[in-house]
Amino acid sequence: MQDKNNLIVYCEYEDGHVADVSLELLTKGRQLATELGVKLEAIVVGDKLDGVEKQIFPYGADVVYKVEDKRLYPYTSNPHAAVLINLFREIEPQICLMGATCIGRDLGPRVSSSLHSGLTADCTSLVIGDHTDPKTGKEYSNLLYQIRPAFGGNIVATIVNPDCRPQMATVREGVMKKEVFDPAHKGEVVKLKASKYVKDEDFVVEIIDRHIEKSKINIKNAPIIVAGGYGVGSKEGFDMLFELADVLGAEVGATRAAVDAGFAEHARQVGQTGVTVRPKLYIACGISGQIQHIAGMQDSSIIISVNNDPNAPINTIADYVITGNYEDVVPKLIKYYKKNSK
Repeated sequence: MQDKNNLIVYCEYEDGHVADVSLELLTKGRQLATELGVKLEAIVVGDKLDGVEKQIFPYGADVVYKVEDKRLYPYTSNPHAAVLINLFREIEPQICLMGATCIGRDLGPRVSSSLHSGLTADCTSLVIGDHTDPKTGKEYSNLLYQIRPAFGGNIVATIVNPDCRPQMATVREGVMKKEVFDPAHKGEVVKLKASKYVKDEDFVVEIIDRHIEKSKINIKNAPIIVAGGYGVGSKEGFDMLFELADVLGAEVGATRAAVDAGFAEHARQVGQTGVTVRPKLYIACGISGQIQHIAGMQDSSIIISVNNDPNAPINTIADYVITGNYEDVVPKLIKYYKKNSK
């Protein structure tokens, strides 16, 4: 099967802004599209889409499809899925990327199952590569390698979709880096009539009222993060990390095991099943360093590991390793930071 068609990113649009995760995927999409020699396309479905392309073009999109209808906002499953399914049958993209958000997790499987295309959720990396089918010996070139941790993070799986199109993947916010391709870049705007893609009966669900609670914890943009793992041992142990964070003007993060044990709330979870962070300083206390966790913090500028196990996997990516119990080390850090900040 020879692919010629383009790579498309589904862009989430709320309150006049394209979601960060969509812009991150456009950045990655631009890189992949250039490598494949195809166009990067974006699709926005909703209402009041005037000027939305101005937010998208700087990230390198060549085409922006706009499907506007007041009934398409806020997001509901059937109409948005119908737009993508019917448009994709028409334009046959070879790759479709979307955010692993509430919307992407709902929309992606609906579209992929209708098009029989398959979908890899929560990818941590997307790469173009070749593949040989071990059974038939058939060779495929320029496939999308959809890479994600599997089996509880014990291995990293590379998933390919040789024959069905589009190759679909979802990616969590923060996993890919958001970078403007060219502030002056311009592309083509294609306005599509909603009625061509969505039937009236698809609008059977009407949203009467909507409440969105914004998270009060913002670890994604914190310049310093003090993170604790299961090794911290208790909620009280985390109190010490909060004290250190307070002295440093930092935010507190946690591993999945620490969150599952009830030591910290889910909004603080760093890793493949939590938030991906890139702080200037990441202090990891009692964290062994499972693949899942490392995937969410390995791009930190400086990593300090505090661990009583000198062979903890996290020590291999840490810039500085302090071997010892966190309950002995952290109070000293607090004491010296306090002393030096006066």
